[in-house]
Amino acid sequence: MTAPLSPPFPADPLLIAGKAYASRLLTGTGKFADLEQTRLATEAAGAQIVTVAIRRTNIGQNPGEPNLLDVLPPDRYTILPNTAGCYTADDAVRTCRLARELLDGHSLVKLEVLGDQKTLYPDVVQTLAAAELLVKDGFDVMVYTSDDPILAKRLEEIGCVAVMPLAAPIGSGLGVQNKYNLLEIVENARVPIIVDAGVGTASDAAIAMELGCDGVLMNTAIAGAKDPVLMAHAMKLAVEAGRAAFKAGRIPRKRFASASSPVDGLIG
Repeated sequence: MTAPLSPPFPADPLLIAGKAYASRLLTGTGKFADLEQTRLATEAAGAQIVTVAIRRTNIGQNPGEPNLLDVLPPDRYTILPNTAGCYTADDAVRTCRLARELLDGHSLVKLEVLGDQKTLYPDVVQTLAAAELLVKDGFDVMVYTSDDPILAKRLEEIGCVAVMPLAAPIGSGLGVQNKYNLLEIVENARVPIIVDAGVGTASDAAIAMELGCDGVLMNTAIAGAKDPVLMAHAMKLAVEAGRAAFKAGRIPRKRFASASSPVDGLIG
């Protein structure tokens, strides 16, 4: 009998709050046609962490209504409650505490405090305030923020377990707009950096991963696609390819060509 082949590459888990995840693609659960499409897209993405907007999604607070946890059970997925729709630190903290009650003491949360309804850009002052309160209250905070390297470092120093800078405004599909800020954040971070917001297609996800980001979180890019399940699969492959390319190390960019084959010793 032929011995089974060893895996060609070493394990490369994403570590968040002391837990290892094989997938570096995190997905949202909003904007899908129904819960069945949510389930199918999540499976196609290979996601293990799924975000849930507590103020918009039923995870048990509305008895008798369809419950997201029926299709994405917590024993299979890490449910990441988020504070989408919150515009003050107080509202965000209150929402996280509600999530902890609904999920039996669950401490991992995604913090986002928005600045306005048009751009959904983060209010960084309120975000900092909420992060400090939540960390002191025992939460493991993954925090959505702008792509400001100084702010990202400050959130890490507060004790956030992951920093999640935007690539572009939420739902815009513009892709990574400032590679150099992301590079600065990644190179100075000691916690996972996960791009959150702005991804539009698979190449955007791959670029984020090639820059050295530890993961990508997306919702609209998948749920808003013509075929959400197929796009979820594409995003899975893109994140994996981008991570592999980052670890492999790309060739330097040059202005001029260099031959792929050696030129020494050619006949004639």
